[in-house]
Amino acid sequence: MTDMSYRDAARSLCPITCSLDLLGDRWTLVILRDVLLAGRRSFSEMARPEGIATNTLTDRLERLEAAGVLRRDRDPNDGRRRVYNPTEKGLALIPLLLEFAVWGIDHTEGTAHRELAEAARADRDGVVAQLTERARA
Repeated sequence: MTDMSYRDAARSLCPITCSLDLLGDRWTLVILRDVLLAGRRSFSEMARPEGIATNTLTDRLERLEAAGVLRRDRDPNDGRRRVYNPTEKGLALIPLLLEFAVWGIDHTEGTAHRELAEAARADRDGVVAQLTERARA
């Protein structure tokens, strides 16, 4: 599915609805967290921590690839394997993920990474730049 066909299939012209159509299911933001913030790039690295079913992971990765958020490349260390890398469109989601993380840290019980919220409050742009640089690597 290309960007155009995705847009044509949208059920609304509302930008929030369109964003949720792509990102709002149970697993997509978790997958993006793994790729963009945790540096997990292989299928097995993404499936393991949260116990996502392989068919669900496959579906979500295909949708993110079709929407131009991720691209599937050959693993530079093992040409038989594939890895998922963020596109510029995917990297643009880092500030959104940071805001979700800070909100979760501030407003839900038992969350980890409190230092992330502290750093974001002190220098949000710097944290976004650092996360973006790491995601590009």
